[in-house]
Amino acid sequence: MTVRTRRRPRTARALAAVGGTAAVVLLVGACGADADDDTEPEHRTFALPGKTLTVESSDSTLELVPAAGDAKGVQVTRWFDGETVLGGDPKVTWKMEGNRLTLDMECSGVIANCSARHRVEVPRGVAVTVENKDGTVTASGFKDALKVRTKDGSVTVKNTHAALDLRSSDGSITVDGAQGPLDLHSSDGSVTARRITSRQVAVDSKDGSVRLELAAVPDRVEARSKDGSVDIAVPDRESGKKVAYDVRTDVSDGSVDVAVPRDDNSPHRLSVRSADGKVTVRSAN
Repeated sequence: MTVRTRRRPRTARALAAVGGTAAVVLLVGACGADADDDTEPEHRTFALPGKTLTVESSDSTLELVPAAGDAKGVQVTRWFDGETVLGGDPKVTWKMEGNRLTLDMECSGVIANCSARHRVEVPRGVAVTVENKDGTVTASGFKDALKVRTKDGSVTVKNTHAALDLRSSDGSITVDGAQGPLDLHSSDGSVTARRITSRQVAVDSKDGSVRLELAAVPDRVEARSKDGSVDIAVPDRESGKKVAYDVRTDVSDGSVDVAVPRDDNSPHRLSVRSADGKVTVRSAN
């Protein structure tokens, strides 16, 4: 495990020693840690046994991408900036135990201001699970299964061929350019999926809108919203031929607008339910 610390400036330490409201005000005004200000990021490569990786991250912006070429290890780059007053020195740590990579930060004090960012490059052929708390997660270019569980942070995934299983307990979910099956759940945030060619899509939002824009005819779409509108756009043609959908809606408090060809015997089923919000199913052409 590697620990990196960054002590607060001498001026800040002196002000803290003096104490008093004026010192605190000055210190608060000086706060503004930003990991992007770190011009000397650290790099490390961790050996990975097997074909699965779990990344546990807290209090950090996390970016995941496939590693270039035939890289075997997990390559991590981290940026960090921070300071504390009347508390321990802030620090970031990273460690690999088996196939679990843990990225952590400690930043506490009367005044604490820290910022961390990690970029994780994953060897090809590895399925990834992310367990994230209090930080945004972005991923792009994956061809292998990706599972994300996040609390207090948004998730953005772009240009993937693999199955996606994304769940956020307090943050939005955005998917752009996915081809594999989608399973998206948000308990407090919107769900948006664009340029989707997935055949199977399942979306559930308990407090936020749902917006799906499919670029290919799906076999099955299931969309649920407990408190928010649902807007689904699907192609009405495939290989030059018109496509009809078996559309089933259930709305307890909101209007329904279905503007696509319908056929109860169609193999392309759209099931949409909203407890409090408008439902729209429209053509993407």
